[in-house]
Amino acid sequence: MAERDVHRLAPAVSAWLERGVPPTAVQRTLSSGLPTDPIQNPAAFLAHRLEALLPPPLPAPARPPAPVRRDPLQTCEGCDRAFRSPLPGRCRDCRAAGVAAA
Repeated sequence: MAERDVHRLAPAVSAWLERGVPPTAVQRTLSSGLPTDPIQNPAAFLAHRLEALLPPPLPAPARPPAPVRRDPLQTCEGCDRAFRSPLPGRCRDCRAAGVAAA
């Protein structure tokens, strides 16, 4: 294969590698199932395979979920226990027991 053929085929091979295909898989794709008759133009044959068998691009990576925003810690007005709530007040136990705010 001539140097000009290598330069002509390099961008197509790069396209495969950019899509996450390992070099061994590119080699296997290009060299498996070769015709039994002699190939008249190997570079054109490889160029055709590189174009025709190019795998689809990988899907974009999923965005990580947004962090869950937790309510801030508050101090219970009835028992001084810490609890999470968007507003100050009484903890669940004090609300259930009907404890009045201090």
